[in-house]
Amino acid sequence: MSIIQMERLLYTAKVHTIGGREGGSSRTSDGRLNVRLSAPGSSGDGTNPEQLFAAAWSACFLSAVKIVAAATKVRLPPDIAIDAEVDLGVSDGEHLIGARLTVSLLGLDPEVAQMIVDGAHLRCPYSKATRGNINVTITVRTAPAVELA
Repeated sequence: MSIIQMERLLYTAKVHTIGGREGGSSRTSDGRLNVRLSAPGSSGDGTNPEQLFAAAWSACFLSAVKIVAAATKVRLPPDIAIDAEVDLGVSDGEHLIGARLTVSLLGLDPEVAQMIVDGAHLRCPYSKATRGNINVTITVRTAPAVELA
C-alpha cells in the first residue's frame, strides 16, 4: 500500500515533550496545551498518552460524522457524542494499542446512523492512520443505554 501525499498542508501541531509518561510533560508551541504526564494506572497527577489519543481521535471522528451527515443531508441529533476507549497491552513482549469507539446518534434510524459512522470511519484521518494497524471496534448507539437495576 502506498502512502498518499498531501496536496495542501492545512495545519501542523507542534508539541515539545520531556520526561515521557513517567512524570514528564507536553506543551504545544502556542501554549494552548500544557499537560503533565503519568503512566496509565499510576497515582501520578497527569494524563497519559492513551487518554490524549482517545480524546484526539474521538474529536476528529465526531467532525467526520458531521461532514458525512451534512453531505448526505441527514440532520444529526443535538446530543451526538463519542465514547472512546484506548487500550494499552502486550503481546509477545511487544506493547500494542487497541481502540473502541461508541458513537451515540440517539433517535436516528439505525441504518442511517450506521451509514454515517461507516462514512466517517473512511474519512477520519485518525481512522485512516490506524486502519489495519490496530484492533478497532466501532459501535453505533441509536437508543439510550438501558441501566440495569
